[in-house]
Amino acid sequence: MRKIRLAIVVAEFNQGITNKMLNTAKNHAKNLNIHVEKIIQVPGTFDMPLIVEKLLQSEQIDAVVTLGAVIKGETGHDVVIANNTARLLSDISLKYQKPVTLGITGPDMTVKQAKNRVIAVPKLAVEAAHKMVTTLRALDDIKGNV
Repeated sequence: MRKIRLAIVVAEFNQGITNKMLNTAKNHAKNLNIHVEKIIQVPGTFDMPLIVEKLLQSEQIDAVVTLGAVIKGETGHDVVIANNTARLLSDISLKYQKPVTLGITGPDMTVKQAKNRVIAVPKLAVEAAHKMVTTLRALDDIKGNV
């Protein structure tokens, strides 16, 4: 079976948290024998969909992991950002028939909660990409044998 080729898109906003998320994701991908083809930083999670769409247009990318931390402020802005980003990323995944996994924490999350999620969430996002690519390849194999 050919190696899974992954791109990681990580938000610079809340960089003290997202850099730890990125390191966790890279290490976990290595442990799962996934090749990280590209790592791209964007200003914030809201900026991810455009870059993710560009990445999914490439034959060299099998899946994209998104990493970010949407922390609650004084307004409901975090909810708007998180909800719209998740919806757009899902739409792009369906459009290109390639997995886009959501390693974005929040909304309505404190800094402490975000720091508590820097290990588990990126690992789950990488694992989801691995499982989805593997499942899609298996479905393609079944379809090819029909």
